[in-house]
Amino acid sequence: MKPFPSVRHLVSQLAMPALRIIGALGLASTLLLSGCSNMDSRDRSTVGGAAIGGVAGALLTNGSALGTVGGAAVGGVVGNQIRR
Repeated sequence: MKPFPSVRHLVSQLAMPALRIIGALGLASTLLLSGCSNMDSRDRSTVGGAAIGGVAGALLTNGSALGTVGGAAVGGVVGNQIRR
C-alpha cells in the first residue's frame, strides 16, 4: 500500500497548472490589449461583433466548429456595418 501524499505535494501538483494558466492568460491579455491600441472605432466594432457572434454561434449549435465560425463571420460583418 502506498502512503498518502503530503499536503505540500498535493498543493504543488494543483498549483503548477493553475500558475501556468494564469501566466498564459496574462500574456494573452497583454498582447490583445496592446494590439488593439491603434484600432479605430470601426475595427473594434468588427472584432467585438466577431467575438460575440462566435460565442453565440457556439452556444446555438452546441459547440459546432461550423456554427462558431459562421457566427463569428456574421458577427464581424454586422459589427463592421454598424460603425459605417
